[in-house]
Amino acid sequence: MAIHLEKKKPVSLEKTTPGLRKIIAGLGWDAANVNGHNVDLDLSVFMMGADGKLPQDEFFVFYNNNTSPDGAAYYPGDSRDGSGDGDDEIISIDLGKIDQRIEYLYFAVTIDQAEVRGHHFGYVQNAYINIRNGADNSLLCQYRLNEAFKNEDSLIIATISRNNGQWDLEAVGQAFSGGLNTLVEMYQ
Repeated sequence: MAIHLEKKKPVSLEKTTPGLRKIIAGLGWDAANVNGHNVDLDLSVFMMGADGKLPQDEFFVFYNNNTSPDGAAYYPGDSRDGSGDGDDEIISIDLGKIDQRIEYLYFAVTIDQAEVRGHHFGYVQNAYINIRNGADNSLLCQYRLNEAFKNEDSLIIATISRNNGQWDLEAVGQAFSGGLNTLVEMYQ
């Protein structure tokens, strides 16, 4: 049975699924067209060191950099509109391959061209992030975005952090304005 994540309540992935090595973070949302454009969400992951910064820019995995330098994170492609059932975008993570300098994985959701198109999370319905077992695709946990962020276009939706050699997952749901650039500036 999948765990429904709540903010500020970390979940140990090792305790949930002993021996877990590969996970898939999946983002889903309902298609919406606002101001003549599809609302296009993008999933990305910031792989950061103990100082809360990227050890090098290539540890930011997103649509323009689909693989981390250690080969642990892979982003196979971009969905432009959220149509269809199931996860619209995914990032696969091999926890065993993660560079030893990496202590945190911050999963971000941003709205492409939000400022130009007048888009914000208030237009997004049924957004979620799933964490699945990469071995059998079973759902480990899910966080649903229930807040209506009417001025924000970027969001840290969940984090995974090292905890004595194991990995803990926590829902965050912290929203920002300024798009992807705001997050890059914070973590670079």
